Amino acid sequence: MTRWSVGLEAEGDRVLTHDEILELADAVAGSGGIATGIGTPRYGARLVVEADTRDEAVDKAKAEFEAAARKADLPEWPITRVETTNEHDDLMPD
Repeated sequence: MTRWSVGLEAEGDRVLTHDEILELADAVAGSGGIATGIGTPRYGARLVVEADTRDEAVDKAKAEFEAAARKADLPEWPITRVETTNEHDDLMPD
């Protein structure tokens, strides 16, 4: 298994409040996550998951992200951005 850092972002039609993003931050904290989006029409998170492949990491992170958004009572907006990196990528020289 490899540790993956997966960034996801969902975009919608209204500006999110400080309190809404704090709720998301609380919901993703258990996954080593951080949340973004205060004052923007999008919310996002960077999560750490363990998986054998990039696709598996994205699937796991999407499930955690969507569950966290529901827990934070955020709108069910479509995911518009996904970024991944893994622990091996971090060790590669520039």
